[in-house]
Amino acid sequence: MAFDRSELDEMVERWLQANVDGEKAGDWRNLAEFYTPDATYGWNYGPKDDFMAVGRDEIRDFAIGFEMDGLDGWTYPYQSWVIDEKTGDMLGLWKQVFDATRPDGTRYALEGIQGSWFKYGGDFQFRWQRDFFDYGNVVALFMEMITDGVLTDGMSARMNRVANAKERLPGWYPLGKTPVPMW
Repeated sequence: MAFDRSELDEMVERWLQANVDGEKAGDWRNLAEFYTPDATYGWNYGPKDDFMAVGRDEIRDFAIGFEMDGLDGWTYPYQSWVIDEKTGDMLGLWKQVFDATRPDGTRYALEGIQGSWFKYGGDFQFRWQRDFFDYGNVVALFMEMITDGVLTDGMSARMNRVANAKERLPGWYPLGKTPVPMW
């Protein structure tokens, strides 16, 4: 299904503004309205786990709620977009940057390539989203932040929730076992 390029460009502008609004609030649940009711949103969590939210409610409550809670002070500035109006595929490349600075004055930021692959569904909504980032760099960055003592209380609580979970957290699945295919 082909889409009008101006509609896709407007979708990007709406999405970027909603992201800025979420960053300012430290709560990205406002993004849920950008997904179709049956949309899926997933990513890989390293060598053993994948994450997948199925449906707008799980996307709001788990992917951009539970998984993002505690990440206040982080921004995700998009660097570039690749858009295919013939297929509705949209690739947004972003950075993940914390507002604290290292002793050398640089910001704590995730290195490597991060991005989101979206499938547009029309009516200013995504049918699905798949994020990609270097999990090893995430672990290294968070370990550096722990060592430097710059974690916020929210980030500490988020990390403790994951580390101390007695069972799988909502949306977490064994590698390759998500309810819908990752790719």
